[in-house]
Amino acid sequence: MFDKIVSINDTVNSFAWGTFGLSLLLGTGVICTVITGFFQITHLRHWFGKTFGIMKNEGRIINDAGALSQFRAFCTALCATIGTGNIAGVSTAICVGGPGAVLWMWIAAFLGMMVKYSENVLGLYFRRRNSEGAWSGGPMYYLEDGLGSIKHCKTLGRFLGILFCLFTVLASFGIGNMGQINKITINCESTFLSGMDHELFLGAPKINWLIGMVLMVTAAIIILGGFRRLAAVSEKLIPFMSIAYIIGCLVMIALHYKDIPMVFSSIFRFALGPDALKGGAAGAAVQVAFNTIKNGCKRGVFSNEAGLGSSVMVHSNSCVREPVRQGMWGMAEVFLDTIVICTMTAIVVLSSGAIDLETGLVKEGVNDSTLVAKAFGSTLGVPGEWFVVLVIVLFAFTTVMGWSYYGAKVVEYLFGVIWARIYRFIFILLIVFGAVIESSFAWDISDTFNGLMMIPNLIGIIVQTPLIIKLTRNYVDRRIKLREIEPMLSYDPDIQNDAAKAVKRGID
Repeated sequence: MFDKIVSINDTVNSFAWGTFGLSLLLGTGVICTVITGFFQITHLRHWFGKTFGIMKNEGRIINDAGALSQFRAFCTALCATIGTGNIAGVSTAICVGGPGAVLWMWIAAFLGMMVKYSENVLGLYFRRRNSEGAWSGGPMYYLEDGLGSIKHCKTLGRFLGILFCLFTVLASFGIGNMGQINKITINCESTFLSGMDHELFLGAPKINWLIGMVLMVTAAIIILGGFRRLAAVSEKLIPFMSIAYIIGCLVMIALHYKDIPMVFSSIFRFALGPDALKGGAAGAAVQVAFNTIKNGCKRGVFSNEAGLGSSVMVHSNSCVREPVRQGMWGMAEVFLDTIVICTMTAIVVLSSGAIDLETGLVKEGVNDSTLVAKAFGSTLGVPGEWFVVLVIVLFAFTTVMGWSYYGAKVVEYLFGVIWARIYRFIFILLIVFGAVIESSFAWDISDTFNGLMMIPNLIGIIVQTPLIIKLTRNYVDRRIKLREIEPMLSYDPDIQNDAAKAVKRGID
């Protein structure tokens, strides 16, 4: 039975992350970049200033009783975005796809900045209040109300919205739960319990069950405390753990500064699998190149979630009235997650000696799951390994918290608020199983449902590119070119009027 499940998963995965899935992802990124006039470059100073530039002051102001501050919404979104994909995911991409996978991770992130921008713009434009007075938004709403508003597309929009919700619930159990917990368990065992004999219970080491129970209880305290508690914890943890990891990576990079030129050289040399090309095997060259591109893009999306539509559900809770303002926070999210944190991980991995920079091949005995921890340990000793394990635990655990919210929001859309509460209990119970299941299977499931989530979301974005163009131009004309025109803030007339009044009062 298990073998049958694995076979089905492999088939679906090859579709979601095959030529179709990659073309849809990168194609949407190109389209979103072009239609916004390369916003991430042409308005770099503006979006940087409106995100990172206001974190300490304006970004912490709450001007909507039912919403989160810009900074807290950003941190809560990063709560799920920054996870083991930034560490184990990057090392896996390099081990499987070679150093060249890093270049494709950058490309996917550059294009992904505008995909996430577009997701957030649509998410804020089509959001509405739920029965408890809180904001609800996400791909399911802009699929139903956006795509569904097009002639003859009402049923299609509703169907794709439901499909997205079903895939998100399943993905929340993979990428957002079992995959993350599994990495915590593996790294804790490798660092603290290496070489010890473990008694088994129901086919898994007892220590794995114990780790799973501890994580389950801790998660329950936060998740069952509601979204406000989750957001408050995120606001405290995200800046701390991000800065700590960046400093740690900078120390490692400084200690291996002589290898940096060769590291970047290998990234560009192996981006298209040059070894296969040199060998004259055209078929092998194409396969190597495709694997490099696939693993780079896949791990990039696994890390920053651009194209999945998941973090839109948190961004839609922001007190910001301007859809484009929240779109810029989405760009900042991808920038920090992939361009900054993942790049530093990649440099640490490639300068660690575990990868032969001449051939691009992984050296014998290297385990991608613990590669970063071993890299820190080989240079900084045991404290280095402990540091990485602590970071992985924090990164993975915050991801679990964030995805519990995503799953609850789509269940709320499908069945209502009460069922969302029931979902949270089921989600918490499944944490234990993440600690005891096979690692490769957990990540394979995560990859599959990531890809399946991505498809209806990207279809919704592509179909609504005319609206994204209008919203972007409206914002640029008003906020950058300072023209006196009416703002476009919501599809709902009542929300539009209230938001427009707030914007005119300077509350945007």
